[in-house]
Amino acid sequence: MSKKKLAVIGAGAIGRMHVERARSHPDCEIVAIADPSPAAEAFARAEGLRWFADYAAMLDETKPQGAIVATPNATHLPVGLACIERGIAVLMEKPIADTVEQAAHLTRAASEARVPLLVGHHRRHNPILRRAREIVRLGRLGTPVAAMALATFYKPDSYFDMTWRREKGGGPVLINLIHDIDIMRFLLGEVVEVQAVTSNAVRGFEVEDTAAVLLRFASGALGTLAVSDCAASPWNWDLAAGEAAHYPRQHVNTHFLTGTDASLTLPLLEVWEYRSGKGWHDPLTVEQSTPHRGDPYHEQLRHFCAVIDGEEQPVCSGDDATRTLATTFAVHRAAASKAPVSV
Repeated sequence: MSKKKLAVIGAGAIGRMHVERARSHPDCEIVAIADPSPAAEAFARAEGLRWFADYAAMLDETKPQGAIVATPNATHLPVGLACIERGIAVLMEKPIADTVEQAAHLTRAASEARVPLLVGHHRRHNPILRRAREIVRLGRLGTPVAAMALATFYKPDSYFDMTWRREKGGGPVLINLIHDIDIMRFLLGEVVEVQAVTSNAVRGFEVEDTAAVLLRFASGALGTLAVSDCAASPWNWDLAAGEAAHYPRQHVNTHFLTGTDASLTLPLLEVWEYRSGKGWHDPLTVEQSTPHRGDPYHEQLRHFCAVIDGEEQPVCSGDDATRTLATTFAVHRAAASKAPVSV
């Protein structure tokens, strides 16, 4: 398979990360960057890539086979549609769009044009989650009963120098918890009801700094999630899973799935179960899987190229990502209404 020509639209931290991962990737190469900022122009030139201020001009001139869209959420729909109209496959960074309606519009446009749309919920490409999904699907847990997830961390004060991070929509529910909601959906299926409470008591910004969430799954299982960006804590996926070198890895679990036959922890992949007798007076045993380490962003690029070639179906399609977004927005609605919200 020849290397796929990809373009990056939006050269912020995530866009640059994709350029870095593609630099030595056997399946793809970045040929151009579109971002009007002077910093993006300097970055492109330092990387030896063509730079465009206007993404439409870049798409028309370079004609990439795929585009990685890492622009602000509010621009995802027009940028994605511009790619789809030109028959260019899209890897859209999460969230897929700014609203559920926009997400549905983008998904429908891609389907009607038969243009691949992959959404960057990158954790789905982590070998740890792949193994966890296999354990659940093989029925090892029995009937899922409850799941718990922690996304608690401390963001430094400098993080909030950007105004939008202190305003509605810029908080840890939409920025961070959406990943954990997607993990829950990936492992346990659809969420049908959400209850939630949010607080801004610590930072005092317009946006929340902490939230507690209750999920009801279609299977009947229940899930509890806690997120906070003002907690001095190791219990979050970024620190525990070792996906990125700039986070100091901690040997802790952050996600817990319990079932009638066994329970599973993540990211350490411990399966706790009874092997002689079954009751709280009987001893539990623990078995641990040790999957090969893998960079989920690197694997996501490989998968994107395979999706472009029609060899694989998107691990996270537009419709799938829209459901995760709808569930995440339901957290805000449930907190505001102080009542359960159907998804």
